[in-house]
Amino acid sequence: MAGKKGAPSGAKAKTNKTNNKKPQQKKTQPPVSSRDTQDEPDQKQGLSDDDRRHQQRALDVFRHAFNEVLSSSELTTTLQSVKQALYDRDFARAFGDPDHLAVYAARWSPTRALCYASVLEGIREHLEPLSLPSPANTTKNDDDGNETGTAPSDDAKSLRQLKILSIGGGAAELVAFGAFLNQHPSPLSGSITLLDSGPWETVITKLTTALTTPPPISKYASEAAKLSNAAMVPPSYLTPTFLQQDAVTLDRDILPSLLGTTTPLLVTILFTLNELFTASGIGKTTAFLLNLTATIPFGSLLLVVDSPGSYSETTIGKEAKRYPMRWLLDRVLLATRREPVNGRRWTKVESHESVWFRLASDGLDYPIALENMRYQMHLYRTEDAALEDGEDDDD
Repeated sequence: MAGKKGAPSGAKAKTNKTNNKKPQQKKTQPPVSSRDTQDEPDQKQGLSDDDRRHQQRALDVFRHAFNEVLSSSELTTTLQSVKQALYDRDFARAFGDPDHLAVYAARWSPTRALCYASVLEGIREHLEPLSLPSPANTTKNDDDGNETGTAPSDDAKSLRQLKILSIGGGAAELVAFGAFLNQHPSPLSGSITLLDSGPWETVITKLTTALTTPPPISKYASEAAKLSNAAMVPPSYLTPTFLQQDAVTLDRDILPSLLGTTTPLLVTILFTLNELFTASGIGKTTAFLLNLTATIPFGSLLLVVDSPGSYSETTIGKEAKRYPMRWLLDRVLLATRREPVNGRRWTKVESHESVWFRLASDGLDYPIALENMRYQMHLYRTEDAALEDGEDDDD
């Protein structure tokens, strides 16, 4: 399986049924800037009005995409069915039904999307080198009108593109990427391949439409409001692709077509890796990580986000010893510092064992109450092992 995402756990945060209340100050704790951290204390920091607007806009994408789901009389019943399936760890039952996926996306993906967007914002400086000139081109002709090649269009000259491969990716990853593109200070387009074993295609199509078209607006709205009503991301700036496939089946023959040849990219494994270790086993998951290592372009980044602490542990051996996912991940990736794989090795860029993502306690408008969430985050960069070795990161 591609790593199914159980319902997030955490303290509840209120969301208003209407947004006519004056926004309250919201507290949050962003990822700290140190390279490798232990559990951070539960400190809080105010959320700016701009941050609140960005959060609300992402929530609006989900609300508009799943309006029928959120207003359905069957919502509560379906939610309970999905919750029970997740509790039973019966992921085929929870995610095999497209109706269940739509309810899951409407209920649990919004907080995940906002959290992932904040993580991407926190690693912006590391993503900038991956943002390369967009391949968007226009035809170039000679004096006789014959096509001689292509040249960048005026719009494309300043437009850069970030490429993402999201292992176990679905609704939350797509909206998080759209929100990140929307907040980027300079024009940035994005190509994201979402790969998961569940049938997410219908959900992805609905969310893509909600991201790239202006949200519904009242016919009684002012002309100024109508003129300013725009899509979160222009259609030409976001190119999503969904592939329904089991991640552990990706071998060295398949991965190059997903990763590209030489262009560095961001690979994400968000709330998926621990499930891969648990459901597919240590051997298959390790083989997948080594196949990824062998084929990923130099300079690419790998971002892993998962539940913190004991929520992300895997049982190994007859004695049923439990090992943290982070330890297993480092054991595979940082071993390439000593024994490169196909000329590649990983270096750890950032690591945080426990970070809180908090929603506004009041002021956000969404039909369902959402929860805060806690996560661990690890960021790695692949290097050419033939280059001079620098600091060793496997301490």
